[in-house]
Amino acid sequence: MTTYLLLFAVGLVAGTVNVLAGGGSFLTLPLLIFLGLPPGIANATNRVGVLLQNVGAIWGFHRHGVLDWRSIGWAALPATAGSVVGTWLAIRVGDEAFQQVLAYLMIAVTLWTLWDPFQGRAPGEIGARPRVWVLGAGFFAVGIYGGFVQAGVGFFILAATTLAGLDLVRGNAVKVLSVFALTAVSLGIFAWQGMVDWRLGLALGVGNAAGGFVGVRLAVKKGHGWLKGVVTGCVILFALKLLLEG
Repeated sequence: MTTYLLLFAVGLVAGTVNVLAGGGSFLTLPLLIFLGLPPGIANATNRVGVLLQNVGAIWGFHRHGVLDWRSIGWAALPATAGSVVGTWLAIRVGDEAFQQVLAYLMIAVTLWTLWDPFQGRAPGEIGARPRVWVLGAGFFAVGIYGGFVQAGVGFFILAATTLAGLDLVRGNAVKVLSVFALTAVSLGIFAWQGMVDWRLGLALGVGNAAGGFVGVRLAVKKGHGWLKGVVTGCVILFALKLLLEG
């Protein structure tokens, strides 16, 4: 029972962080491994929580009128296609190799997110919106990463939506829709391979889903400027966490 309560509590925090910025899987993946799951199984099981979290988040953003469903074409579909490639790579990599790759990727993602070329600039000031095919290619690459490891994919999606001229509120709405789509396909492939611990995944998922509702309310209520501070704060916290564990 303690295990399930711990998963719910960490899932609640991770779900809120994921909707507001990204990187919640930096908390849940190590926890699942700590609870005894092999890294590959933990990577697959983590998707249950992410999927449930984004079901509620999509509904929340849609209800508040900030979700542009046209983003399915230039964001969600390319990301989903990329996730098939990334999931296949994750299945092919052994547990020991995956754990090493995960450690390096977590450090690389954190360092990348610390570099913000748009610091202090509103989305509309960044320049011309890239062509649709460029955005599609970018989301395909993001999907490969998300299918492989999931952790930190939200930061990359927010970078892409900022380039597309969206503020962080609408960018987060596109993010949860894209992550839901790529995660659904990825989780389906992992489940087909028998790599999902459904009991732990559902316990985590209930917390993630609750956190998703909290995150949507905060995102819509607080707006772009407040979200900018949350994103920056999350990046710094995750960077410190990785440095202390290194």
